[in-house]
Amino acid sequence: MAAQPFWETTALAQMDQSQWESLCDGCGKCCLHKIEDEDTDELFYTRIACTLLDIDSCRCQDYTNRIKKVPECLRLKPEDVAEFHWLPKTCAYRLIAEGKKLESWHPLISGDPDSVHRAGVSVRAWAVSESEVSEQEWFDHVLEGVEL
Repeated sequence: MAAQPFWETTALAQMDQSQWESLCDGCGKCCLHKIEDEDTDELFYTRIACTLLDIDSCRCQDYTNRIKKVPECLRLKPEDVAEFHWLPKTCAYRLIAEGKKLESWHPLISGDPDSVHRAGVSVRAWAVSESEVSEQEWFDHVLEGVEL
């Protein structure tokens, strides 16, 4: 009988750094800019990606120094699990926090880092870098009718 994978036996708060980092599926969705309605607290995702996101690979171009370069970048930490509701519904961190299973296309399941792109789950095909969009145009890039 095969041993259960670590994400099914280890709580998020108990994972080591390597396990924690491997949960990222590389979809790039958390790197999309969001707009919050000040009246309703409703969160709207845009198709505008952080300037550090390499849209082709859907990975941060300077992950180690991202907080220094982009101070508003959010660092996911195990102690913030209760706040993970804002993450995309397909995000492994959120799924595990909610007691759900990883998707079949997740690289930890498929063994292939490109499976997230082939499944059409990543932002690769439709995101645009913030360097290409003025802040006045952000509302033009809100993802309507798209569930993330």
